[in-house]
Amino acid sequence: MTDNVPVTHALFDMDGLLLDTEVIYTQITQKIVSRFGKTYDWSIKSNMIGRRAIDSARYLVSQLDLPMTAEEYLEERNGMLLAAFATAKALPGAERLIRHLYQHNVPIALATSSNRDLYEVKASSHQDWFTLFNTVVTGDDSEITEGKPAPDIFNVAASRIGASPVSTLVFEDAPSGLAAGIAANMRVVVVPDSNMEKSRYMGADLILNSLIEFDPSTYGLPGIE
Repeated sequence: MTDNVPVTHALFDMDGLLLDTEVIYTQITQKIVSRFGKTYDWSIKSNMIGRRAIDSARYLVSQLDLPMTAEEYLEERNGMLLAAFATAKALPGAERLIRHLYQHNVPIALATSSNRDLYEVKASSHQDWFTLFNTVVTGDDSEITEGKPAPDIFNVAASRIGASPVSTLVFEDAPSGLAAGIAANMRVVVVPDSNMEKSRYMGADLILNSLIEFDPSTYGLPGIE
């Protein structure tokens, strides 16, 4: 990784970074596990966010010893999620940054662990700025073998917008996403949930409280006026 190389391309996670969907995941997951007298708290969630749905589901079922398979959990959860995701709000600074990079001709890609059907619902209320991405790569893309923390999704997204790893900046909120970006030899800016321990973000290029704080000129990009 070369820190002094100007950034020319950017890759973005979605859940918990651009859109406030994590609270929806939490509420619905707790509703499911509470039937079995279980609690879905941050000791569990902190190891699930950012990962592909099936990987997170397997972890949840195992850790809480749920009397269901990961696939059964996902089938029930996804049915409950669809209606709720259509109301997901943009997080502070997200739309402004995407529009700024687009207006200055910086190639940008969305790289989300969500499957395509859930992505479509989440993005439905934000089409005016989600359509600005040069490409969108979802967790069920045929070219992805392993989900985050493996680098596959960022490698695929970068290749589709002609990005070199050393000049690509990744934006993430999850430790698994940070690990994926580092594994792809890219610099990573993280915006962790306030409940996450900052010690889990070792190796991040920059840790922010929100995307409002991000100054593109730090990385050789046009500054926001």
